[in-house]
Amino acid sequence: MKKGIIIILGIALILGFWGVPKYNNMVALQEAVDAQWGQVQNVYQRRADLIPNLVNTVKGYKEFEQETLTRVAEARAMVGQIKLTSDDLKDPKLIKRFSEAQNQLSQTLSRLLSVSENYPDLKANESFNALITELEGSENRISVERKKFNDRAREYNTYIKKFPNSFFANFGDFEKIEYFEGAQGIEQAPTVEF
Repeated sequence: MKKGIIIILGIALILGFWGVPKYNNMVALQEAVDAQWGQVQNVYQRRADLIPNLVNTVKGYKEFEQETLTRVAEARAMVGQIKLTSDDLKDPKLIKRFSEAQNQLSQTLSRLLSVSENYPDLKANESFNALITELEGSENRISVERKKFNDRAREYNTYIKKFPNSFFANFGDFEKIEYFEGAQGIEQAPTVEF
């Protein structure tokens, strides 16, 4: 009987010494993903904060297309309604919904910029140009932070799927993190007509 208890305790100690570092590494990797998600939200918020200023600047040009401004405001409002926590990163439906809303906002901003080409006075406006530069910077930051997020998620997902880590991941409730994916149809180049 003593021998059986000693063997069981020995196995438990081995698993403990072997599993604790694995578990701690999973926690660290998950925290890195969560921190990167916070940065993704930060750059999306930066872009969202610029949009009202851009819309107000464009509203000063009374002949500007009201429909385009309305679409931008609606897309920004839709983005504002979708809040994801780090726990939501494991739900592909929520990630897809969030990405689609962000992509819709990007498309409406592109439409706004495209339409603004028809208004030379607007294009010459210093405030408008400064805001456009800020938005372009935000779009670049978004791209960079989304890539970093996907890198962190890939590192985490790979780690929890490897054996024996997968064994400990199942007990620790570590689940796959969903990736950001490009918008549908993005693989096709847009048609440009002059």
